[in-house]
Amino acid sequence: MRVIVDTNILLSALINPHGAPALLLDAWRAGYFALVTSRDQLLEFGDVARRPAMRSYLVPAQVGRFINDLRQLAEVLSNLPQIERSPDPADDFLLAMAEAGAADYLVTGDRHGLLVLGSHRRTQIVSARQLATLLNL
Repeated sequence: MRVIVDTNILLSALINPHGAPALLLDAWRAGYFALVTSRDQLLEFGDVARRPAMRSYLVPAQVGRFINDLRQLAEVLSNLPQIERSPDPADDFLLAMAEAGAADYLVTGDRHGLLVLGSHRRTQIVSARQLATLLNL
């Protein structure tokens, strides 16, 4: 199974080690699924993690280790197609990742944007809780 995890879910997993997002990252590390990311997402993750509002929730060294884990253990896509489908154009790169990475699932917490789409081509768009349930976590 191939999975894209939205940046908001990745950040949530680092902030709260007991929620569904953290369970998904543990499942990825245990080999339950292949995680697909992109250079664009790695840049976004680093930018968002360095915002002043996030500094009280995240330890910079932890963020750096996690980005290194993603680079080494996830499939990192570099050439993404142009997609214009999301209600929020800033999320179109996630749909492009899903398409280029032949993802089975795109996990997001974006209730008013990506989740309302339900799917993109072959990729089902689900919440962290929904995928955790599918994986019996």
